[in-house]
Amino acid sequence: MDYQKLTPKELTQIKTLGQLKAAGYESKSIKEELRENLILKIKRKENVFEGIWGYEDTVIPDIERAILSRHNINLLGLRGQAKTRIARMMTQLLDEYVPVVFGAELNDDPLQPLTSFARDLIEEKGDNTPIGWWHRDDRYTEKLATPDVSVADLIGDVDPIKAATMKLSYNDERVIHYGLVPRSHRSIFVINELPDLQARIQVALFNILQEGDIQIRGFKLRLPLDIQFVFTANPEDYTNRGSIVTPLKDRIESQIITHYPKSIEIGRRITAQEANLKGKPVDNIYVPELMKDLIEQIAIEARSSEFVDEKSGVSARLTISAYENLISAAERRMYMNGESNTIIRIADLIGVIPAITGKVELVYEGEQEGAGLVAYNLIGKAIRSQFVNYFPSPEQKKKEKQGNPYVLPLAWFGEGNELDILASQGDKDYKSALHSVPGLEEVVTQLVKDMPENEKEFFMEFALHGLAEFSQLSKKVLDTGLQFKDLFSSMFDMGPGDPDDFEEDDL
Repeated sequence: MDYQKLTPKELTQIKTLGQLKAAGYESKSIKEELRENLILKIKRKENVFEGIWGYEDTVIPDIERAILSRHNINLLGLRGQAKTRIARMMTQLLDEYVPVVFGAELNDDPLQPLTSFARDLIEEKGDNTPIGWWHRDDRYTEKLATPDVSVADLIGDVDPIKAATMKLSYNDERVIHYGLVPRSHRSIFVINELPDLQARIQVALFNILQEGDIQIRGFKLRLPLDIQFVFTANPEDYTNRGSIVTPLKDRIESQIITHYPKSIEIGRRITAQEANLKGKPVDNIYVPELMKDLIEQIAIEARSSEFVDEKSGVSARLTISAYENLISAAERRMYMNGESNTIIRIADLIGVIPAITGKVELVYEGEQEGAGLVAYNLIGKAIRSQFVNYFPSPEQKKKEKQGNPYVLPLAWFGEGNELDILASQGDKDYKSALHSVPGLEEVVTQLVKDMPENEKEFFMEFALHGLAEFSQLSKKVLDTGLQFKDLFSSMFDMGPGDPDDFEEDDL
């Protein structure tokens, strides 16, 4: 019988050690198991890390090389770079089922028993030793490193209650209560945010990583644990909250550096995959492609902003949460106006500010400005960056003086007219307001190529926001929406004002 060719159903019908031996089972370390299954997937051209985008040519090849080398791994990167997601997906490289000695505390391999319980049971029952089966989804343990984690939590401790109840001497290994690491024997064990682990606790991992054994309160206990370690760490942690002690870093064979999406297209793919839109009327809310780009552009602007701490990073969760809020803003407006369909507006970006403020770590200057103002500023920069992909620069056209496509709308605002775009405005009123600006429709139809007809008003509003970002118009945040007016007249109208009112030009 060829053990490797048995189906999961046939494997789980094996109930004794004798049947397992007859099936041709051979012990295999977890690192060897990962390696062999990875080789099969590579040969079959299968995607090992399904749903991980942007790492195809960088991080994933490094991880595969580490697995082929049988290395423990440290994933080093800023927040929101899928480090934990990658670690969890490594279980897909394990065999679907592995045999264990039934009832053994550490899921002992029947051919290589680790605990005294398993050894004694096999010695007593021989080939009749009962066998259980362990699914790969259960062979994963994750621990978030916090300052209060103790050696007992990770490694174990002597249990005096067990000793008294079972009337055992403290010299008997059965009095030991094993921690998470021994219980992860034959599993993938992940420690998230490793630098947050106190140095003395990190030291306790030395022997496990190098020699594969553990020491508990002076016990001379040899446990050749079989564990695939995966650690995650944030570079910021090396200087601020803690550090990985040098001997431990030395024992982690592969350190792999992760990164943020390198293009808007990859960011969009991640956002679309991760956004929780379940139960939302997404079929009734039209989202222009440009708006999806703007959401990703906000994160790009945040990662280079002088107000945001670049060491802390800007998580991919920012764009995911922002996209969810964007859909919710349109959904709320649709319900308020009794409409069955709607299209996303640029003004809906005001609704994503709460998703931004909680996702960025501000430097001192940013704290002085205020989180809300910084978020508004990031949205403005994103609009400015994307504007030139669709329209000519207003600054350049103004210098040329001839053929300026923005003359008519700017002149209309220059005559003292103003335009309000309200958050709860119905689609009919929204379109009517935009079409009241002379020349604005012509700007869009002439300059935006291959524009879908239903996106006309969206681009008309986008043009106004772009002109405001290039200081051709004034844009003011109202309690209920946005107001556009002539830049110079707004300067003369400025009074003491409300400190909560701010204009983009003040940034």
